[in-house]
Amino acid sequence: MSKNNRLVYSTETGRIKATETQATAPSSDGIVRIARSTKGRGGKAVSVISGLGLPSDELKTLAKALKQVCGVGGAVKEWDIEIQGDMRDKLKAELEKRGFTVKLAGG
Repeated sequence: MSKNNRLVYSTETGRIKATETQATAPSSDGIVRIARSTKGRGGKAVSVISGLGLPSDELKTLAKALKQVCGVGGAVKEWDIEIQGDMRDKLKAELEKRGFTVKLAGG
């Protein structure tokens, strides 16, 4: 039996509903953290912005603007914004300009 198979019907309880993903943004402490990460990326660095506490559509809009400021690519993954390269200083300046309280996290 494959690991990817999931049970969709049980004789005890009938149909089993899939668990829904979190639709609202996790609560934020008011501080945006920018960290540099290389894990699982073949040694390439990305700047991970977390703690924004914005709805998904605003998060995508902010990610697009930050990518344009830095001139690189990126993505929104699980309520975090990932920007390619070590762009922490540029990102900090831009987020502070937009009214966020920012801390550089990690090394």
